[in-house]
Amino acid sequence: MSGVSRAFDDARATRVVLDNVDFTASAGDLVAITGPSGSGKSTFLHLLGGIDIPDRGRIVINDMDLTSLNETGRTLFRRKHIGVVFQFFNLVPTLNVIENLRLPLELCSLKSDDSVVLPLLERFGLDHLAHSYPDLLSGGEQQRVAVIRAAIHKPSLILADEPTGNLDDYQGRVVLDLIRQVSNDGTCVIMATHSQSASEYADRHCTIRNGNLHEASQT
Repeated sequence: MSGVSRAFDDARATRVVLDNVDFTASAGDLVAITGPSGSGKSTFLHLLGGIDIPDRGRIVINDMDLTSLNETGRTLFRRKHIGVVFQFFNLVPTLNVIENLRLPLELCSLKSDDSVVLPLLERFGLDHLAHSYPDLLSGGEQQRVAVIRAAIHKPSLILADEPTGNLDDYQGRVVLDLIRQVSNDGTCVIMATHSQSASEYADRHCTIRNGNLHEASQT
């Protein structure tokens, strides 16, 4: 991000959410974005994902300026280069685990048979759930599948919006361990969170406050 600003109009005034923000992340970084509710964490992720566009500034991922693309172009770029993990899992309820994992591969016209999917499930200890449907999984199991789904097509960037927000402490730690492994494999992960314990998993810790992005000094 270079000089990115984003504001929203409501009935009374214009609310500046991000004000001339600069931000850079690299392959393998795990960055926690914190801040109070309404501070702009989700807006920050939406801009990085090309779901929203800034009022000013540039957002460049893999040498592609997202602000130069139209909505269709941003959608196609996001499909190939970005994975998303949601707070509420968002698995397709009518597809079993294997079928949910095949979906992003098929959308990218990549090989999606069992030789691709099953080794990942085995690596992360979920192969026994391969043919189960989401309603039979615990919240932690659903979120672990969701993280694998976000990473399976080897995107450059994964955006995780409150990935442990619906989980208890134990399930949250299991999911964060998985996110850490994905980051260690070389994927950049940007994680918005209210959780102090979740932010402690990150390599970098940034806070959004009053439209500004502040990065904590590394120790």
